[in-house]
Amino acid sequence: MTAASLDDALARSDILFTREQLDIEIARMGKEIDVALAGERPVFLTVMHGALIFAGQLALSVKTDLEFDYVHATRYRGETSGGDLHWLRRPEVPLNGRTVLLVDDILDEGHTLKAVRDACLDMGASRVWLAVLCTKRHDRRAHGIEADFNGVDLPDRYVFGYGMDYHEQARNLPAIHALKD
Repeated sequence: MTAASLDDALARSDILFTREQLDIEIARMGKEIDVALAGERPVFLTVMHGALIFAGQLALSVKTDLEFDYVHATRYRGETSGGDLHWLRRPEVPLNGRTVLLVDDILDEGHTLKAVRDACLDMGASRVWLAVLCTKRHDRRAHGIEADFNGVDLPDRYVFGYGMDYHEQARNLPAIHALKD
């Protein structure tokens, strides 16, 4: 993709949430997570690349001590629709008996998050909580997957910015954009 295609996408999109709006929601999530953890030290497991921006901001909003690790699993690989799960990196921190706070940018259909969550449980995690910046509202969600901590709800449109990409571009846009229908 070229820069012109991103310019075209921006021209054909709406801003759904600004950085300022997201800052407020992420701070709220941090407080909710602190209450839920009640002093427990979880593994803060970021799903790369999409959650990078959100995870850093969320980590600074959580006052509870965290142990950090990351995974890299994807179904999109630069496309606008998902395929089979592809693992690039599994967690290295031992998860046996631990609470895992699995952090991702978006809960859409949830197949990727469900596979990562299930893998964490298979590695011995006592529980896995899902923290996502945004959740798309539709009825195509994978069975048994919902966010424990959610920033904002989105319409069922293609979104990008704030960690989410448009053909491997635009992750660093300071807002969530959605292509017009």
